[in-house]
Amino acid sequence: MKVIEIIVSPEGESKLETQGFPGAECQEASRFLELALGRKTSDTATSEFHQTVLQNPTKLEQND
Repeated sequence: MKVIEIIVSPEGESKLETQGFPGAECQEASRFLELALGRKTSDTATSEFHQTVLQNPTKLEQND
């Protein structure tokens, strides 16, 4: 499941956390929220960011 979580601290600082987005898909999916929330102060990549995304997986056919 793909999730974007927005966490707002009592001081008004916001933090975005994404889950279920392989590779750079997380940045694409959350870009509109980053623009709406304002200035970015840090960015931490998760293990999901470093996953390889298959662009066009090849379907293997089995001959009988």
